[in-house]
Amino acid sequence: MRQRPGRGACCHCALLASAGRRSISGAECANRFAVTPFQFVSLSWNRKISMRFHHTLAFTTSLLAGLCLSSATAQTADYPTRPITMVVGYSAGGGTDVLARIVAEKLAASLGQPVVVENRPGVGAIVGSTYVAKAKPDGYTLLMGASGPMVFNHALYAKLPYGPQDFAPVTLVGISPMVLLVNANNPVKSVQELVAFSKQNPDKSNYGASSASFQLITELFNNKTGGRFMYIPYKGANDSVTAVMTGDVTMTLADVGPANVGLQSGRVKALAVTSAERLKDFPNVPTLSELGIDLKASLWNGLLAPAGTPVAIVKRLQEEVARVIELPDVKKRISGMSVIPYTNTPEDFSKFIASEIVLWTQVAKDNNIKAN
Repeated sequence: MRQRPGRGACCHCALLASAGRRSISGAECANRFAVTPFQFVSLSWNRKISMRFHHTLAFTTSLLAGLCLSSATAQTADYPTRPITMVVGYSAGGGTDVLARIVAEKLAASLGQPVVVENRPGVGAIVGSTYVAKAKPDGYTLLMGASGPMVFNHALYAKLPYGPQDFAPVTLVGISPMVLLVNANNPVKSVQELVAFSKQNPDKSNYGASSASFQLITELFNNKTGGRFMYIPYKGANDSVTAVMTGDVTMTLADVGPANVGLQSGRVKALAVTSAERLKDFPNVPTLSELGIDLKASLWNGLLAPAGTPVAIVKRLQEEVARVIELPDVKKRISGMSVIPYTNTPEDFSKFIASEIVLWTQVAKDNNIKAN
């Protein structure tokens, strides 16, 4: 049977009684929970100390956060205060390397700190790209990226040690459209005639491609036109152009540099370009879009930083690169590489990369193309 609390008992003692404990009188309750004057003072003092400690802790935390923010802001405002490394995922002397050195030279003069190009080649630029993806996001390690490792690798490899989420795109630097070439003695005079020939003679129709990038772009051409051209691999773009000269392959898509070499020899002719507009080098050659073929494709290079790099630093780099690219001597040197100087905003560059990955991943899937 439950006990009733004694008269005058506090709610705590009443709860004990209702739970079946013995009845507790009000006097006993008062004696049990009485607090001496010394104890009361002690409790009050401890409470004051505790409150003072929490106030001090809150103030200190707020102060430290402010100092950290102030320090980060100062570091961003002072950027750069030491040399910057620009990583290239290819060996020295290649197109991406030369472009990186042109930009790095002028960027160093603009920023007031050395910009050192560091070559980290290997596995289709995967080595260099991974290195930058895992670097500290402080603006002192950058990547002169290319469409191969940043887009086409994602279409070809089931798994990569980096992804688009690991980078903060800064800006495009240059684009390299392609030229559709056939042998000068080939009787076809247009892309339409070339495609018609391949449909009628699939066993005699093929194309040379020097990399998976060119293979994917040419297979998209097949998909868009109904062409029946079969893939023949070559080590380099110059080799595939030479194969067209000798008649070993029917056609090739080559970037402007190798295409120019072939055209100057008089042994090949150009039927179309893959750019959005006609190229200055080939003003009389139509774009595929003009011919009713919905295909615009270019290889490209662009500057990227590790994800998490402060927005202010990314913006500063974009502005400086855009200014550098507009310098007359830089434009001349880049154009001399058969590359079209081109810059955009970090936001537009990010959207561009994302759309490119979607496009070429689908093309690889549709044509069952995978990395070996």
